[in-house]
Amino acid sequence: QAQLMESGGGSVQPGDSLTLSCTPSGRSFNEHSMAWFRQAPGKDRTWVAGFSWSQWGIFTTYAESVKGRFTVYRDSENTMYLQMDGLQPEDTAVYFCAAVKGTVSSGSPSTYEYWGQGTQVTVSS
Repeated sequence: QAQLMESGGGSVQPGDSLTLSCTPSGRSFNEHSMAWFRQAPGKDRTWVAGFSWSQWGIFTTYAESVKGRFTVYRDSENTMYLQMDGLQPEDTAVYFCAAVKGTVSSGSPSTYEYWGQGTQVTVSS
């Protein structure tokens, strides 16, 4: 089975940092697009940051709300990370990693086939 597992969430104060990890297992995620989403209570699951794979290159995109504060990257084993700096209360949510084979041209959750269980990030004074 192809699986994704998030880790690294926790409770922090405004201005603190966290790094989330998304570890794949069960198959290679080469030539897959991967992304981070988040979902706050009572709200839709929304795009945070991620990679779109294509034969002509890799596109990295961020939601406007996290540009300049969050950094997404992957290692040689396709573990994906989300470095979150300057966390604010509005960042409080369950964070999910997701993947799908090939190129992604939409930030809709319905685009993605593989999902982790999520990790909670809580930012409060």
